[in-house]
Amino acid sequence: MSSVPFHYVDLRTFCYATEDERRVEDALRAFLPEEFEIERVVNAGHHGDRIVVLSARVERADDVRHVLSRISDLEGWDRVLAELDERVDDNNSLFLRLDKQAAFTGRAELGPGITFRAKVEAYPAKHEKAVKNARETFEELAEEADDTGESGGEATE
Repeated sequence: MSSVPFHYVDLRTFCYATEDERRVEDALRAFLPEEFEIERVVNAGHHGDRIVVLSARVERADDVRHVLSRISDLEGWDRVLAELDERVDDNNSLFLRLDKQAAFTGRAELGPGITFRAKVEAYPAKHEKAVKNARETFEELAEEADDTGESGGEATE
């Protein structure tokens, strides 16, 4: 992938009191370049339980390419492409939810746990142009996954 049509990619997940923070961080790191800095914010839930928010903003083009390469074997590309118009908001941000458990084992699947938000480049900054740019990128990623024999079929989330 030569050009990257995203200004940045944000990845965020929550670590609840019942989870091992190191494992949750490892799940997030599954999508990040090696040694990438993760921001850690400690919060309290409604009942006083500890919730740690782990997040990373990826801005360098090479780092964004790395994140995209990690999701290239995403199961459910057909679904993502079909829902792309709804997944890009009026601010040209694209949203995916990635499965935290699958990420911990090194897989990319749609599901609950990790929020993927990418600011799509679009000139002019119109929703239709952002969807078109995201579609072209994701179709290319889906083709790469097909070329390597990875699944691009339906997902359950």
